Amino acid sequence: MKTFRFSVFSLILALVFVGCKKSETTEKPSAAVQNSIKYAKGLSIFDYGDYSVVKVSNPWPNATQDYTYVLKEKDAKIPDSLQKFTSVNVPVKSIIVTSTTHIPSLEMLGVENSLVAFPQLDYISSEKVRARIDAKKIKELGSNQSLNTEVVIDLSPDVIIGYGIDNNNKAIDNLQKSGLKVVLNGDWNETSSLGKAEWIKLFGALYGLEDKADKIFSDIEKEYNSTLELAKKATKKPTVIAGAMFENKWYLPQGNSWGAELIAQGAGQYLWADSKGTGSLSLPFESVLEKGVDADFWIGPGQFTSLAEMTAANAHYDQFKAFKTKNVYSFSSKKGKTGGIIYFELAPNRPDLVLKDIVKILHPELLPDHELYFFEKLK
Repeated sequence: MKTFRFSVFSLILALVFVGCKKSETTEKPSAAVQNSIKYAKGLSIFDYGDYSVVKVSNPWPNATQDYTYVLKEKDAKIPDSLQKFTSVNVPVKSIIVTSTTHIPSLEMLGVENSLVAFPQLDYISSEKVRARIDAKKIKELGSNQSLNTEVVIDLSPDVIIGYGIDNNNKAIDNLQKSGLKVVLNGDWNETSSLGKAEWIKLFGALYGLEDKADKIFSDIEKEYNSTLELAKKATKKPTVIAGAMFENKWYLPQGNSWGAELIAQGAGQYLWADSKGTGSLSLPFESVLEKGVDADFWIGPGQFTSLAEMTAANAHYDQFKAFKTKNVYSFSSKKGKTGGIIYFELAPNRPDLVLKDIVKILHPELLPDHELYFFEKLK
């Protein structure tokens, strides 16, 4: 089994006998065990043989608390020092996840049949999981912030993978009070591409499939780094804008965000790369027009799936050079059976494919045989 980062423990295996009464000293995990996580900043996994210690930190922006979980095999002896933490029996047989970004990890590991419920099923795009939904094998739980706790308690899954945008999630709190096992997943709050993808190792630990998860991630890492090296051969860096208007404001990635990182690593010059933060900028139209009117490419224009849709929503979009030259690329065109956008579900797990798309868009000569996976050039 595998385990996490951030806190280091020590292991003492000794029995002390006092007179005819035997007592066992408190065991502590060994400091020699190494964290198996390389890129994810909010995840650590430490493997102690028949149990693992998982540490989740920063599951949402500015989180002030770390969360520790013990994943234990049958008959594992857990040190007294870890008894206070939530423990989960592994390998798990049934699971509830609460974000579409969790779905690809289950599918890649081949354990999607263990999923018993999910909030807002229509958002799921995975064909394998949709087949199970159509077969009524996965229950609807409502929204993430107000899960149908009665259904969850009735299903009594081995573990619930939750996430939050802040420290206020009453539904998760109520489930924990009911005795259910909840493990937080902070993949969405990672700012690096490989950091997001590495959270598959958490699911590997939950299912006793650590080696398989390691292999999957290693393959993604290899392809991603190979594309990074290829992008360094680019002789120029085209300028790029992103985002679109929503309720009188233009929303686009901040300079330290995942999206901005991918453009930079794909040898593009994102015009707001010097902005600070990992979330979104909210700017007036005039500000974006002034700075981005001559940008070479427009990547990720909101939910739009055609140029006509864009100008119907805002006639001034046609003032941008990227629009005039039809160098506008969107991920919103490719959807699952019930309308879920595939990019939102799969892209964090497959940054290698996203980066190849970006390089293909900006420098098609570097990847002549690659067909865009997530993005589509708008017509």
